[in-house]
Amino acid sequence: MTAWGPPDHHDLHEQPPRVLLVDDAPINLQLLASALGRGYELHVARDGAAALDCIRREPDLDLVLLDIHMPGLDGFEVLTWLREEFPERRLPVIFVTAAGDEQAQTDGFALGAVDYIVRPFSLPVVRARVQTHVALKRQTEHLERLAWLDGLTGAANRRSFDQRLAAEWRRALRNRTPLGLVLFDLDHFKAYNDRHGHPGGDDCLRRIAALGQQSIRRPGDLIARYGGEEFALLLPDTDLAGVHGLAERLRRRVETCFACSGGDCNVRGAPGPMTLSAGCASRVPGFNEDPMTLILEADRRLYAAKVAGRNRVVATDDALPAAGGVA
Repeated sequence: MTAWGPPDHHDLHEQPPRVLLVDDAPINLQLLASALGRGYELHVARDGAAALDCIRREPDLDLVLLDIHMPGLDGFEVLTWLREEFPERRLPVIFVTAAGDEQAQTDGFALGAVDYIVRPFSLPVVRARVQTHVALKRQTEHLERLAWLDGLTGAANRRSFDQRLAAEWRRALRNRTPLGLVLFDLDHFKAYNDRHGHPGGDDCLRRIAALGQQSIRRPGDLIARYGGEEFALLLPDTDLAGVHGLAERLRRRVETCFACSGGDCNVRGAPGPMTLSAGCASRVPGFNEDPMTLILEADRRLYAAKVAGRNRVVATDDALPAAGGVA
């Protein structure tokens, strides 16, 4: 997960829990591993520095079992670093303490540990507590994913898009790389909705979202429902030619997929004709600009595509129309 929006859409519940075991005593690592059994993907670290390296490399860890007293970086220092460097990960940490070390347990909770287990280990207790906290983490992630998705289409929602745009804008500003955006709108959607009814209109929006999702192939790209029948494609590290090419391919694909068989739009199962109009923008952010600059640029060109007759992609300001409304 990232700070700006939803986690990936793959189902984490289909994957075995990923647990990092951190202890400087090999016998303790062996005992913890035997307590968890074969249903887990286990990672092992013998000291605090190795634990930090593993946390950096493995963004999908589900839980850390962390010994407090280790040479070098102790468990408190590891947890402090984790919370400061990756506050958005919410990675649950269970501290491993010696029996009777109540002060360590109190300090651990103050730093953000979710639980603790004591040595000597009760293996059933270890297994039960790990299962509980992994389940809680995954349930929370599932709810968070739903909060960032549009309920009808499954695309990212407007809230998700706004946060993702802000984060990618900062990244592009820092790296001096282009950030691309496509705003596209379905042509004559109200008439389509009137003809096919709201269920048909909803199905159309779902089909469009699916086609848009299929058009983006990099993990960093995003499709979002921007509002109503309008969608956005956010394309990091993409110049204007790349943005225009992707938008044009999507336009042709939508036109083809919604074409009626033999021109008869009343054929059972035929969705009826549908096209889209799109405005493209790409820019390397300037220090005196904000993300709205990119949105306004794409929106101007979307408007130009509508005025010019719809079912087209506009990527420059060469022929912007005079002010006036477009239905």
